[in-house]
Amino acid sequence: MPRVSQDQLDARRQEILAAARDCFARHGYEGATVRRLEEATGLSRGAIFHHFRDKDSLFLAVAEDDAVAMVETVARNGLVQVMRDLLARAVSPDTTGWLGSQLEVSRRLRTDPAFARRWAERSAAIAEATRDRLTRQREAGVLREDIPIDVLAQFLELAYDGLVLHLAMGRPAGDLARVLDLVEEAVRRH
Repeated sequence: MPRVSQDQLDARRQEILAAARDCFARHGYEGATVRRLEEATGLSRGAIFHHFRDKDSLFLAVAEDDAVAMVETVARNGLVQVMRDLLARAVSPDTTGWLGSQLEVSRRLRTDPAFARRWAERSAAIAEATRDRLTRQREAGVLREDIPIDVLAQFLELAYDGLVLHLAMGRPAGDLARVLDLVEEAVRRH
């Protein structure tokens, strides 16, 4: 029997995450049954759970994968760019997964204390990346100085949460790109 390389295992894991993200987004955590996960991935339950201990671990891996991508974007380009990326995905017909997984994370944070404890570390990483980016921007003279960094970070986090809710409710994107320009302008030095 041929050995499978680590690159092949990593690629399979990423394929499973992508398909599971879409499945969780479409059906929610409870509705993403093992049968639906098998259909979405095109793999057997044994193949899926070879990479992930159980459905909860798979969901957390999807959410963590999204959080890592979000932290990287925040560190490079700021939280407003995350919002711009979310908006771009929301108007694309084939990219509902990321928004859906964000909504499912939000729901589970409210209803599952064990998940909330596990998620706190990931949430803290996003908040830290936001504050670090804001600090760098302030040091570069780009960010307004009359408002504390923590308040600016909370403002941006609320804008992000509001955007997620707006899109989740199916409201039209309309001029949201201009709204995000306004959010960005609100934190910049004049």
